[in-house]
Amino acid sequence: MGDRHVTLFSVNIALIGYGFMGRAHSNAFLQTPHFFQTRIRPRLKVICGRNATAVQSMAAQWGWEETATDWRTVIDRKDIDAVDIAAPNYLHAEIAIAAAEAGKMVFCEKPLATTLADAEKMVAAARKVRTLVWFNYRRVPAIAFTRQLINEGRIGQVFHYRSVYLQSWGNDPARRSGWKLNRAEAGSGVIGDLLSHLVDTALFLNGPIAEINAQSKTFIQGREVDDAVAAIATFENGSFGTFEATRFATGMLNRNGFEMHGENGMAAFDFEDMNRLRFFDAALPKNEQGVRNFLVTGPDHPYWKNFWKPGHTIGYEHTFIATFADFLLSLEQETRFHADFDDALAVQRVLDRVERCSMETRKS
Repeated sequence: MGDRHVTLFSVNIALIGYGFMGRAHSNAFLQTPHFFQTRIRPRLKVICGRNATAVQSMAAQWGWEETATDWRTVIDRKDIDAVDIAAPNYLHAEIAIAAAEAGKMVFCEKPLATTLADAEKMVAAARKVRTLVWFNYRRVPAIAFTRQLINEGRIGQVFHYRSVYLQSWGNDPARRSGWKLNRAEAGSGVIGDLLSHLVDTALFLNGPIAEINAQSKTFIQGREVDDAVAAIATFENGSFGTFEATRFATGMLNRNGFEMHGENGMAAFDFEDMNRLRFFDAALPKNEQGVRNFLVTGPDHPYWKNFWKPGHTIGYEHTFIATFADFLLSLEQETRFHADFDDALAVQRVLDRVERCSMETRKS
């Protein structure tokens, strides 16, 4: 085991974008070697964005070695191994395809693209390179533990899967502009921004979706994108699913949650209490049954050996750290990483169906 960590290799990263996600990704690159033992170490080589002053400030704060204002100038550099896309959605396809054609590993924020056609082109271009999509909620220990319970048969045949992603900033007068509200740059509103996370988690936990119907709503007159969406789905395993995503849930800052009800048990999660999972075990004697509230911080929980001791909670940033660490480990072990471009394409296909259904509902 000793030799495994003596010889170190670096992966030189170019980050395109310097906003909220740029900070989350930068922190993950910096912190991964502190929590996970891998032979591969990230090197923050160059950060790129259109605002030179903002990019330079970001580079100084997070330790990026160089800055650039045109992403095209870094794609073909021989000293760049991976391109990380944290730019607005409409840029994902062009950058990812160029990076993949240059032989770079490609990391990309969700949603994969603004359209299904672009997502398919991205997947085709990246067939010969490693890919990562930042569906970071898969690495919430409570969600990863739910997957473990499912695999152990503790839920059994699933009857219901319901999920919500509720935020409230859509009604904030101070946030009536920005690229997320511009259809040309974002592609959609909550469908791409919030529903994409719900769909990925659902596919991760409950499997493929067979049918889905949806409708969306825009509350602010003149706004180009959807403010809320609701969908009803049937999964291939026969379970019945519901999805709701909105930026108009007054009182909710970031309630990302799900409930699964099966023949053997129930699991329920809310990201606003991200270290806990509610679980009901129907196999227990009737007089012992009840919903238990697990603190999923160890012992014997996902990632508990990597972060803090049992009972010491973790935060949002750790989900990105675990995502990137698992990617590096997959490189070492030459195994497939999830979520990759193919996983994100499966999400994009559901989002496309949702958007088409929503448009048809509005017309009728």
